[in-house]
Amino acid sequence: MSTMRFVTPDGLPAFLAFLARDGRRVLTPQEQSGAKRAVVFAPWSEGMPFTLEKATVPAKHAVLPQCETLLRYKNTRQDDGTRSLSLDDRPEAEPTVVFACRPCDARGYAVLDRPFLHGPYADPYYKARRQGLTVIALTCAKGCDTCFCHWTGGSPASSEGSDILMTEIDDGYLLQAMTPTGTQLLAASALPDGSERLAEAQAARTAACNSLPPAPKLEHTPQDVAARFGDLAFWEQWTERCLSCGACTYFCPTCYCFSITDEGEAQSERGGRRLRSWDNCMSALFTREASGHNPRLTKAQRMRNRISHKYATYPENWGAFSCSGCGRCIAHCPVGLDIREIVLACARQPAAQEAQP
Repeated sequence: MSTMRFVTPDGLPAFLAFLARDGRRVLTPQEQSGAKRAVVFAPWSEGMPFTLEKATVPAKHAVLPQCETLLRYKNTRQDDGTRSLSLDDRPEAEPTVVFACRPCDARGYAVLDRPFLHGPYADPYYKARRQGLTVIALTCAKGCDTCFCHWTGGSPASSEGSDILMTEIDDGYLLQAMTPTGTQLLAASALPDGSERLAEAQAARTAACNSLPPAPKLEHTPQDVAARFGDLAFWEQWTERCLSCGACTYFCPTCYCFSITDEGEAQSERGGRRLRSWDNCMSALFTREASGHNPRLTKAQRMRNRISHKYATYPENWGAFSCSGCGRCIAHCPVGLDIREIVLACARQPAAQEAQP
């Protein structure tokens, strides 16, 4: 049986303080004031307020920052008049705990792991952050209108991508280790054993799963979506009201498009740096080449690429959907596009046979 601990709501700040020992950065959901209320993952320190609400945006930046330095370079003049170029490509990583993300967010890390760690080449920057990451996921009490994690192989209580699964019960939370990292962390804590509360937690998880409507069968979806690739009229129909704003990608726990830029003065002693920054495939500039040619000039072509990647090409390469069903792309789309409707529409009628550019 896995290691289990129990914590009361009043005991959570002390548990967070324990997590923050030894220089670990702890990211917790925190309310962000502004024109529109949001819940974001931010570094926690003792005495700071936090919430257990589902975050507006996932904690993807724990492994893939919005902007990160890949390397720094400097051209230095030597005493003999020659110059030498120095490079520093050490990853900027620190031990991090993501606390109280949702299972759909934890599954997002599993989606990112495949191309960044298990492809032909492991990304050293992602790898350094992932190796130092501990994920504590809070199971959902019930689903909501935009949730569809059970469509994509998950559930409100999925443990995929989590080191510790946290479930709310009557008077507190059961913490259950799912990996050796989670076991080691819980064993080192001062929390009392919670194994006798497992039945309560399992009942809560079952109730959460039962709160979602039945999921459609998507075993043929990769083939259905791939068959739609040449039917440009289909994609034009579904993107008529799309604004190409990119919100669907920036709120997504599994999107990982990026751009690389250099800034500074490579030929001077001031030096420069190379940056990797989030980008999005719905942007008209994302695929524009140096020649000026753009192979995905229209938003229909860009939406086709986005849906095809998540539901056809990624499954072909990795055997799973590149979507965790968190529903944020639905909840935050300014024109109400629903990815579920597009995926289901791919199989409703025969796809056009003529090839489109």
